Amino acid sequence: MRLIYVSHPEVVIDPGVPVPDWQLSEVGRARTQALAARGWPGDGWRFVSSPERKARETAGLLAAGGPVEVAETSGEIDRSATGYLPHAEHEAHADALFGEPERSAGGWERAVDAQGRMLALAERLAGEGRDTLLVGHGGVGTLLWCALAGRPIARAEDQRGGGHVWEAAWEGGAWAARHPWRPFEALGEHA
Repeated sequence: MRLIYVSHPEVVIDPGVPVPDWQLSEVGRARTQALAARGWPGDGWRFVSSPERKARETAGLLAAGGPVEVAETSGEIDRSATGYLPHAEHEAHADALFGEPERSAGGWERAVDAQGRMLALAERLAGEGRDTLLVGHGGVGTLLWCALAGRPIARAEDQRGGGHVWEAAWEGGAWAARHPWRPFEALGEHA
């Protein structure tokens, strides 16, 4: 079973809108449409998305009108304690989250807890045996990557901006890391 994780690309950042309701920006939508127009990921994929709008929009574009399941447990790191933070503050919180995964960064969900729920989802999907494209968010995607690749939680494993993809596979009862984060633009025609 192959698992491809896709992080949503650029969004419209609006402090007046709850973060889960943010939508893709024109750039994010265009990047996703360009990827889909190349035929990526190809046929036969199951599409599963985070419940947040930007992830659902990304999944919908890649599924090209096909079904998209929503996995409630695949949402981004719970940041409701702080809500929207300006970029510099957000990055400081993210650094703390990855730097001390057992501690809450300013009331945010702990990295180990977010990683645990994402790993439980990946294991459930593996048990169902279907090649799956899981669309979500960079933070939890990085935490899941670290678990599946057998690496410690570290910010160095994080993507370099939205709109990236990594791949792992469930082989012989264990996860095998295939490739770390790659931008949409580095992907071929088919996954």
